[in-house]
Amino acid sequence: MTAVPELALTDRPLPDLTDVNVIAVPTRPGGDGPTAGAGAKEVSAAFGVDLHRLLAREKAKGTAGELVSFPVLRDGTVEQILLVGIGDGGAPALRRAGGALGRRLRGRDRAAAAVAYDADGDGVRAFAEGVVLGSYSFSRRSKPGKSGKPPPVGRLDLVVSRPAEVGDALTRGVATATAGWLARDLANTPASEKSPAWLAEQAAAVAERAGLGCRVRDEAELAAEGFGGLLAVGMGSPRPPRLIELTYQPAGARSRRRPHVVLVGKGITFDTGGLSLKRREAMIPMKTDMSGGGAVIATMGGLADLGVRARVTGLVAASDNAISGSAQRPGDVISQYGGRTVEVLNTDAEGRLVLADALAYADAQLAPDLVVDIATLTGAASLGLGRRHGALYSADGDLATALLAAGDASGERLWRMPLVDDYRPAFDSDIADLRNIADDPKIGGGSVMGALFRREVVGGRRWAHLDIAGPARADSDEHEVTKGGTGFGARLLLRWLEAMAAPSRRSGG
Repeated sequence: MTAVPELALTDRPLPDLTDVNVIAVPTRPGGDGPTAGAGAKEVSAAFGVDLHRLLAREKAKGTAGELVSFPVLRDGTVEQILLVGIGDGGAPALRRAGGALGRRLRGRDRAAAAVAYDADGDGVRAFAEGVVLGSYSFSRRSKPGKSGKPPPVGRLDLVVSRPAEVGDALTRGVATATAGWLARDLANTPASEKSPAWLAEQAAAVAERAGLGCRVRDEAELAAEGFGGLLAVGMGSPRPPRLIELTYQPAGARSRRRPHVVLVGKGITFDTGGLSLKRREAMIPMKTDMSGGGAVIATMGGLADLGVRARVTGLVAASDNAISGSAQRPGDVISQYGGRTVEVLNTDAEGRLVLADALAYADAQLAPDLVVDIATLTGAASLGLGRRHGALYSADGDLATALLAAGDASGERLWRMPLVDDYRPAFDSDIADLRNIADDPKIGGGSVMGALFRREVVGGRRWAHLDIAGPARADSDEHEVTKGGTGFGARLLLRWLEAMAAPSRRSGG
């Protein structure tokens, strides 16, 4: 993973900071035009520039993420003043401002910013997340730096009014953004490199760094233990499936007041659709079809840094959905973990098959208090919600509320969707326990159907399903999101786990 920018706190005035290439000053909207905030007077005096006249000349508005640039030269160090819009100064606006600043600072050695000068802990954390994630880039160029995006800024000094009060918030923001960075790296790695075994190797490396337990089941173990969904999806590929299991057990984790959470991620390292072949255009982004699994790995790697108190197990069901003479066929009947039989009518509805294995295993063997699965599951979710919200399904009101709150706090937003019981009979099969797609094309609701299929195997546990097919990929840079795999889910899950208290009652789902 490329090194993330170094962020540090200081309360020294901006002009007193030496050896910086760029100085950034905040701006806010005002009745008579935007006003420059913390550090503006000192910077104006030091560099002989009227920042307010500059804002008026550029017709700036001070909206979150707006940038106005002014070139300067001082002792061969400072080359640029940036006026950064922070809107209302709230955490979401500061995250956007940080994303814009991080993107603009690429290629710089060192910068200083008073953009979050008066922010509370939430604001500083959001700004830090924006800076780190906005500076992200991924490349396989043979000559790095010759073209494409420059590397992230080496160091950014954040000038704040009360460094001691927001130091922990900065640390948490960087840790959360680093998890998102890792999830992006995993998603953006080309499928020519990214086999299920490769993904398992990355998970093992994360486990070693973060002090996690790690077990990887290969194809022989999967066959011996009855993981029929993973094996069936991987039948057409020379790169066999893996089930990755990461475990986090902080001190006191087995206390009755500490919940055991299981996170389950879809890890399809490339999805051709199998014999139900996708169109070329739909296949191009399918190296990111393991984004849910990548988010789980990245989340597990960040738990200790954030002091999460719950016991957490991460499962990644990794398989390669390829085509060949040995691939599973429409009409095949497979036996999932635990013995449930499924008639496979569409081999491109493979994510639910691998996740069903992992969810059934979690229910039977891990005794979780809470289960959350995350997957780039259905195009229907992005059709309904667009590219900025993930779809949330859960029959548990408290769990849904907590996840929605974590989504709002992290900037990875969710929208709660219905689990429509009337649709369930569409999965009935004449020859098996279930079929993997609905038998009635008039029902539609593809994302709802995917969630209902998953609900069949969670055993009444407290459970939520996150369909992230829309926000897991971006076609362009926007705010802290960068083009390609977005890492969606890592920040959200970490925020949720940080906030978790004692488990409440077990309820149906």
